[in-house]
Amino acid sequence: MTAYPPCAMHRDWITACVWMKTHKTERQKMFVSILMDLFLTFAKIGLFTFGGGYAMIAVIQDICVERKTWISHDEMMDVTVIAESTPGPIAINCATYVGYKLAGLMGALLATLGMVLPSFLIIYAISRFIDNFLEIRLIWAAFQGIKAGVAVLILDAGITMIRKMKKKPLPRMTAACAFAAMLMIDFFALNISSVALMLLAGGVSLALFSAKGAPEGKGGASK
Repeated sequence: MTAYPPCAMHRDWITACVWMKTHKTERQKMFVSILMDLFLTFAKIGLFTFGGGYAMIAVIQDICVERKTWISHDEMMDVTVIAESTPGPIAINCATYVGYKLAGLMGALLATLGMVLPSFLIIYAISRFIDNFLEIRLIWAAFQGIKAGVAVLILDAGITMIRKMKKKPLPRMTAACAFAAMLMIDFFALNISSVALMLLAGGVSLALFSAKGAPEGKGGASK
């Protein structure tokens, strides 16, 4: 067994301690950078996106999937369904999921705060200092144009999700039936929640899935 001089062992121990401390510091800096990126990204989405959660989906998809590749297209579709089916605004639920995936609980908190804070501050300032906000003619005219832009954003998000949908009969048939049902509900002014349609679609898919048996691979029980 090789015997090392005391000075050499002490030097190696110091080198190892310095490396561990440096590595830990770098990881901490990277973690803080991710947290700041999450907060600023979703703050920008919350600040510059009008029209509510459905309009934000297109922006979240463009930034989180296309530009930063934080989540995949399939994950975005899953998150959208889950966020719509759970309590709370859909855009905030999406932000919470992305933040949690990247940086755990702290990431979820900062992503959610970034999404909520700009809107809260703007609405607070408007309610505090401006009376009859929408009665200002210039503001009213601007919002008429914003409505058209919001419709385009929502349509863009829907078209993108349809294009990324799995090319199988069941998903396409379910989407077509849900779309037709929504048109009928709007046309006849029926008081039926979109959540009820989603639950119905999920029930039909689950029934067909159970009847056919679990598929092989991801999420399947049979091999």
